Amino acid sequence: MHKPTVETNLARTMLRRATLNPERTALIYEDQEITYAEMGDRVRRQATLLKQNGVCVGDRVGYLGFNHPALLETLYAANTLGAIFVPLNFRLTGEELTFIINDAGVHSLVCDDELKKVIDPVKDNLCCRHYYGSESGSGEWRDLLAERAQGDPIESEVSVSEHDVSVIMYTSGTTGLPKGAMLTHGNIMWNNINAHFAFGSGRDSVHLTVAPLFHIGGLNVSTLHSFTLGSTLVLMRNFDPGEVLAAFDKYKVTHMFGAPAMFLFMSQHENFDDTDFSCVETFICGAAPPPESLLVLYAERGVNFCQGYGLTETAPFASFLTPEWAISKLGSAGQPPIYTDLRIVDDNNEPLPAGERGEICISGPNIMKGYWNRPEATAEAIDAQGWFHSGDVGYLDEDGFLFICDRLKDMVISGGENVYPAEVESVLYKHDAIAEVAVIGLPDEKWGEAVTAVTALHEGCELTLEELREFAETQLARYKLPLRLHIVDELPRNPAGKVLKFVLKEQLTD
Repeated sequence: MHKPTVETNLARTMLRRATLNPERTALIYEDQEITYAEMGDRVRRQATLLKQNGVCVGDRVGYLGFNHPALLETLYAANTLGAIFVPLNFRLTGEELTFIINDAGVHSLVCDDELKKVIDPVKDNLCCRHYYGSESGSGEWRDLLAERAQGDPIESEVSVSEHDVSVIMYTSGTTGLPKGAMLTHGNIMWNNINAHFAFGSGRDSVHLTVAPLFHIGGLNVSTLHSFTLGSTLVLMRNFDPGEVLAAFDKYKVTHMFGAPAMFLFMSQHENFDDTDFSCVETFICGAAPPPESLLVLYAERGVNFCQGYGLTETAPFASFLTPEWAISKLGSAGQPPIYTDLRIVDDNNEPLPAGERGEICISGPNIMKGYWNRPEATAEAIDAQGWFHSGDVGYLDEDGFLFICDRLKDMVISGGENVYPAEVESVLYKHDAIAEVAVIGLPDEKWGEAVTAVTALHEGCELTLEELREFAETQLARYKLPLRLHIVDELPRNPAGKVLKFVLKEQLTD
């Protein structure tokens, strides 16, 4: 007897919505309203274009650019063919992007007009076979919109398993080399099921996305789920506090994901007091815990927060702190989602009791398949029982709520961006004035943590923060550049010669 299967292709979910609810508004971008029928047609035509130009099952299709409908359409078009979508961080330099694009083996690259200038100087070093401009075409850049409009809509999508890869999302590596987290169609689907039960949006919800879509938070906290629901997504090219506040009045937004810094900047804007938040059901906050003062400020306006902890590798949700616990469990990252488990383990990978600190491990259908072309790194991250080792240190209280204490991997989170000190240090060491350098994160009211360079200089040398940033800006994305510089006689080290970064943090934190 034939057993029916559930088709988990991410593209099919959106295309089925286009069939079921063609008249509903799928996407609003810069006052352009796109119905589900129109979006489905665009995706099918783009899939035809990519297929005619050689994209096959398993090939990688990249996108570099600011938030734009074409990014989402490219994702769905690639998945329609059984191909894999690779979103690229628009803050990276050409050198950084070269490594990622070639590591992923990107077959076709879509890029917006503003970012072409980053790709053009490194094109000779890239493996891409085709280059498409998402807004216009010129020279080697083919006009995506014009070419796809000329083709016929593809009739059907490729059938995939929930274990097939939908998206490869690159995360900064502790050694300086980014790793591509392979997120399957099932990972994305189960994350959205988990999220749905945590902050329950519906078909009439209006989701506002201002976080960058190359980030797992921007892409898969609520953006992709909105197309599953058949609701409306308001997409903004980038974050502007005034424009975001105006969107609540204009579009009656019900849900928004952001980092604490975004909600802080909104609250400091001159239009905050006059903004109508009555339609908001919940704000979803990630990347760092929001301060109590911010929670109270928004609560006075009738807005609740659902806080989340997660990683790219967990697609992203590993825990939620839902609104009813926001104050009584202040500082907690919450409880695991309904279909995901959490545990704290010691150095021997043995579970620890409540109150004891250890590494946070996550298990569930939202855990990535592994790292692209990195079997050793995959084996280090996911143990034999299927638990993903986060590299974060935390504990569970008596009620099972997670508290995060530290990061095993020394990562700095600045403005919601992950910054790995080793990557920054390797660049700064090239400066002629620097004898030794350590990069740490220090508390910062605006960014959560400030990337801080602590350096000892060669004898007779001088160095300013401005000079250091200017030196590094061609090799590092701007968010990785030091915001502070401290010059010391020497760095504190243990007997084995390892820099004691916790000592630096204690010395430099008031």
